[in-house]
Amino acid sequence: MTESNRTRANGPALEKMYQFMLWLVPTVDKMPRSQKFTLGDRIQNTALDALENLIEATYSKSAESQLRQVNLSLEKLRFFFRMAADLRFIDLGRYEHASRVINEVGQSVGGWMKAQRA
Repeated sequence: MTESNRTRANGPALEKMYQFMLWLVPTVDKMPRSQKFTLGDRIQNTALDALENLIEATYSKSAESQLRQVNLSLEKLRFFFRMAADLRFIDLGRYEHASRVINEVGQSVGGWMKAQRA
């Protein structure tokens, strides 16, 4: 299945978050050992929570609760990545990439929530 077909089947937010996870796992592995198991794990678990909630929202008739949880997870990720960059656990390029993807997922989730209300 091509990426565009997966996006159509799963929705843009879910596919974007999945692709982000594929990037995130090796990125966390590159963090200093002292932080890999604290801030790195927190980042990874929060992102996995967001992915899980997007999967649940995809298969729910009323997805609003899960989408609110996704928004909360995305906000946490913004702060965790900012902290990782400020402490120099990740470089500026990785921080910019993470910020861009988190914002894209957030915009997709916002549109999804708006469509649910209509």
